[in-house]
Amino acid sequence: MFTRRRLAGAAVLASTALVLAACGGDDDSSTGSGDGGGETLRLWHYEGANSAMGVAWAEAIRIFEEETGATVEFEEKGFEQIRQTANMVLNSDEAPDIMEYNKGNASAGLLASQGLLTDITGVAEERGWDQQLSESLQTTARYDERGVMGSGAWYGVPNYGEFVMVYYNKDLFAQHGVEVPTTYDDLLAAMDTFVAAGVTPLAMSGAEYPAGQLFYELALTQADRQFVNDYQLYENPVDFTGPELSYGAETFDEWIKAGYVSGESASLTAEDMGTAFMAGEYPMVYSGSWWYGRFVDEIADTFDWGVFTFPESDLHPGSSGNIWVVPTGSENKELAYEFIDITMRPEIQALLGNNGGVPVAADPADITDPKSQELITLFNEVNDSDGLAFYPDWPVAGYYDVLVAALQQLINQSASPADVLEELKAPYDAGVAEITG
Repeated sequence: MFTRRRLAGAAVLASTALVLAACGGDDDSSTGSGDGGGETLRLWHYEGANSAMGVAWAEAIRIFEEETGATVEFEEKGFEQIRQTANMVLNSDEAPDIMEYNKGNASAGLLASQGLLTDITGVAEERGWDQQLSESLQTTARYDERGVMGSGAWYGVPNYGEFVMVYYNKDLFAQHGVEVPTTYDDLLAAMDTFVAAGVTPLAMSGAEYPAGQLFYELALTQADRQFVNDYQLYENPVDFTGPELSYGAETFDEWIKAGYVSGESASLTAEDMGTAFMAGEYPMVYSGSWWYGRFVDEIADTFDWGVFTFPESDLHPGSSGNIWVVPTGSENKELAYEFIDITMRPEIQALLGNNGGVPVAADPADITDPKSQELITLFNEVNDSDGLAFYPDWPVAGYYDVLVAALQQLINQSASPADVLEELKAPYDAGVAEITG
């Protein structure tokens, strides 16, 4: 069974010498020739071009093509597009050579257990990725035969970290005389002030992941690490009527009734939510560090903004970032490994860090951008307190859709908190039973 591990902030940003291995590899067959001349690497990811990852990976593609002589055939896919079609695509001859994929039991773990991802354990050891990534970051890279994260073979490589926080519009806060909340009561008082002024405090998306992450954070305010291990790693049965999840559902319901979250957000996508915040329409948005670089780029001089962790909570949704995986059907595995290697280089890690990302193998001296330093400092504080609690949709296959549908009912007030918890309980219990036998 998985043992709890901590990710020290210093380890996240520790400078590690990267020795590029020659194009050897594991025992998997590959059509890659080593120098890559005349070959094509088919690569999929779903990061925006001006996101931290998009900027860093574009440079990695340039270096890869220059050094290998191979061509990268890049296709930007939507998160939902990859999530919904991965099983079908990876079972066909349309599979890419390398792709970004969501980590966790219900995502990468499921594909690994189905034999759709390449076991890259030998490659990770040969190329030194197992030395660059702390044990905590390796949690989402390794899966056992059941697809449960934290142990077993390597099936992916993360090259950035992520977590969920509150972004706030400093100009709107100042306009309404609101201070940055340091306690939960402060947060409620701030939202009450905005509601009284006719302003909906919190941008939200009910059609995708944000609502589920807020529900989970609210539950985490009443939780400890054992709850996380029970929920994510099946150490003990989870009581859906217990104090953690009941509080999450009931408080989310109260927030809707109080006007903190708009009922119209039930049908909004994460993109709708993010662009509304960038347009200055909301004082706050609760979402992940994956937005940070884009906010830096697109908000620009429109208004001043900052971030803070959810008040009075020791645990927050977060983990390593999404992982590079090599499908079993990849025709150029050696080239895929070379590309991963490049994304772990100090110069790419620094580029990621200076564009609003959270690098895992950068030299701190290379992170010079003040906004990036703000983000990384906050991430390190969460890590130093063992505060990463993974994500609510990870435990079982198909649970993402279950969470979205259930939370939409809370947002549009078509179901009670008790009904929603019952709706969440049945597929969770069935999925855990199937995995654990």
